[in-house]
Amino acid sequence: MLDQNKTPLFSALKKHWESSPLSGHVPGHKFGTVFPAEASGYFEDILKLDATEITGLDDLHDSEGIIEEAQRLAADLYRAKETFFLVNGSTVGNLAMIMGTCSRGSKVLVQRNCHKSILNGLELAGAEPVFLSCEVDERLGVAVSIKPNQLQEALETVDGIEAVILTNPNYYGVAMRLDELVTIIHSYNLPVLVDEAHGAHFILGKPFPKSALASGADVVVQSAHKTLPAMTMASFLHVQGDRVKNKRIAHYLKMLQSSSPSYPLMASLDIARYYLASMHEQEVRDLYDDITDIHQVIGKIEGVEVVVPKSGLQVDPLKLTLRSTTGLTGFELQQLLEKEGLFVELADPQNVLIVLPLAVNDKKHDMIERIARALLGQTKDGKEKGRLIIPPFPVEISRLAIPFSEQHDYEVVKCSLEDAVGEVAAEPVIPYPPGIPLLFKGERITRSTLEYIEVLENHGARFQGSEWLKSNYMYIYKKEKE
Repeated sequence: MLDQNKTPLFSALKKHWESSPLSGHVPGHKFGTVFPAEASGYFEDILKLDATEITGLDDLHDSEGIIEEAQRLAADLYRAKETFFLVNGSTVGNLAMIMGTCSRGSKVLVQRNCHKSILNGLELAGAEPVFLSCEVDERLGVAVSIKPNQLQEALETVDGIEAVILTNPNYYGVAMRLDELVTIIHSYNLPVLVDEAHGAHFILGKPFPKSALASGADVVVQSAHKTLPAMTMASFLHVQGDRVKNKRIAHYLKMLQSSSPSYPLMASLDIARYYLASMHEQEVRDLYDDITDIHQVIGKIEGVEVVVPKSGLQVDPLKLTLRSTTGLTGFELQQLLEKEGLFVELADPQNVLIVLPLAVNDKKHDMIERIARALLGQTKDGKEKGRLIIPPFPVEISRLAIPFSEQHDYEVVKCSLEDAVGEVAAEPVIPYPPGIPLLFKGERITRSTLEYIEVLENHGARFQGSEWLKSNYMYIYKKEKE
C-alpha cells in the first residue's frame, strides 16, 4: 500500500496559504480578504483553502500532481483500479458511470427503489430501464433487496441488456447479499454498477456490511460526505476490472463536473480518506460498543423503540431507525424531536432515521436525553394506527409505459388526482429525503401509489418539485393529435 498517512492535496493548500500568497486570480474573495464582516468569522479559515488551478495546485480535469496523488491514495485504500474525486455529489458520479457504460437504445436492469439520479442518467444516455422489483422488509416497512431469481429471469429473457445497476445499501443502511448478485451478473459478462452512496465506510469491515468493491462490482459511487468527515457534495467514483472503460467515464466526468472544482471539497476528500485509513481495529470495536450502548439505553426509554429489519439482512450500525410505541407517526415523532433540537435525517409514516457519527459519539448522552424529553408524557391513546408501508412494487419485471425515447411525442397535460389512475405520469413524484421516486416519469399510475402519496402528504412529507400535488392535480402524457 501507499503511504496513507499523507494528505497531498490538503497539505499543499495549507503550505500555499502559509507562504503568504498575493492573489491575482479568482476566486474574488481573495483568500477571504474581500468578504462581509458579518460572515467572515464563519468562513475565514475555509477560504484560506479556496484556491484555483494555479501553479503547483494541479487541475482536477487534467491531474498530474497533488490531485492525482490524492486520487491514487484513495484508489489504493479502496483497492480500486482508479478513483475519481467528485465535487458535484454522487449524482454526477451516477450520471457519468451510466453515460460512460450504457449506449443509446440499450436496456439496463435497475432496482425499482433507485435514486432519481439513476433514472436521470439513463434518460441522458438514451438507455431503457428494465425494473426489478424489491422485497419489502416486514419490520422496517421499506424496500430492501431484489430477488436473485428475478434477476436471473431478467438476464435470461430480456434482450439487449448492457449493464445492471444496483443500490446498496438502502437509505436505512440495509445491505443486500451482493456477492451472490454480482456473481450472477458477471456470469453473463455484464458490468455491475453500484450506487453505494451510503457505504463509503464499508471498507472498514465488520461490523459494517461488505463493500461493493469487495463483492466485485465494476463501478461504485460513494457519497463520502454522508458518513465520512467530508464536506457536502464531496464523493468518490471507483472503477475496477476490465468490463468498463475508465476513459469513457473520465470523459463524461469532464463534461458533467464544474470546470472550476472546489478545492475545499477536494481537500476534504483527501482528509476523509486519511481519516478512514487511520482507523484501527480497536477504534472500530470501540465505535460498535458505543453504538450498542446507544441502542440499549434508547430501548429503555418509554414511548420509542429501535427498529431492525426482520429479513435478516445486514444493517449499517451508523443508521439508527426509531419508531414510536405510542401510535405516533414518524413525522409526528420527528416534530417532537426537533422541538428538543434533535434534527433527524428523515421521517416516513412509521420511522425516523438518525445517522450516527463514524466515531465514539461524545454527544450520545445529550442525544439520548433529548429523545427522552421528546417522548415525556407520550402514552398509548388506545388507538392502534395501522402499519403503513410503501405500495407494493410490481411483482413482475417491468418497464416504463412510455420509454424516454418516445416521451417527446406526447403532450403534457394537467389531470386531477382522482382521474389519474391508469394514466402515465409526465413528472416524477419524489419524497425528499430520501430522493427515491414513488412514481417515475413515464410510469403507469396505480391507485395504491396515489393513496400512498396522499398518506405521505397528509402526514407532512416534503416532495421535490411537486407543488402541484397540493392543488390536487398532476401532469400526465397524452398522445399529440396527428
